[in-house]
Amino acid sequence: MIVGLGNPGKEYIGTRHNAGFEVIDELARKLSTTVERRKFGALFGEALRGELRIILLKPQQYMNLSGLVVVAAVGFYKLSPADLMVVADDMALAPGLIRIRPGGSSGGHNGLRDIISQLGTDQFPRLRVGIGSENGPGMRDFVLSKPGSHDGPQVLEGIRKAREAIECWMQDGLSIAMNRYNEKNRSADAVDKSDGGEK
Repeated sequence: MIVGLGNPGKEYIGTRHNAGFEVIDELARKLSTTVERRKFGALFGEALRGELRIILLKPQQYMNLSGLVVVAAVGFYKLSPADLMVVADDMALAPGLIRIRPGGSSGGHNGLRDIISQLGTDQFPRLRVGIGSENGPGMRDFVLSKPGSHDGPQVLEGIRKAREAIECWMQDGLSIAMNRYNEKNRSADAVDKSDGGEK
């Protein structure tokens, strides 16, 4: 199951904070499916790759209530946390960079924080998509705005890489996906401040 985090509503389409939704849309296109049905309080889609059943979710609660959707879906399909991948935006990563982790803290992300609280564990895979940051009181407006010409191509590249990394995770497992895609971040001299104490 892959859950992309974002805010519902037309006004949020294409904003930096909705990078998780964008990754789900990329996956759906690659899997020749759609994420349009409503289930678990989310937009829902599914696909088969060989014998693997893939569930795609875009929660339609606001970001800080994402956990209710995830708990309902995980319970319905009787999944373990290891079968879950949550995709979220990350201001501590530069646009174009991604970071995969097997678990850990929310790193200050409200959606991840609620999922951790509702699941009762922080040990589930997550993928963070870099959106960059803007210091000061304009931070909220920054994440809820659309990328501009200076960072838009990089954000789109990060979304594409996130889709590839998730495909790698589904086919080859988490360790290989981390080694392959986190290494690219390190080679780009990324300073990852997103862990929030994750180890």
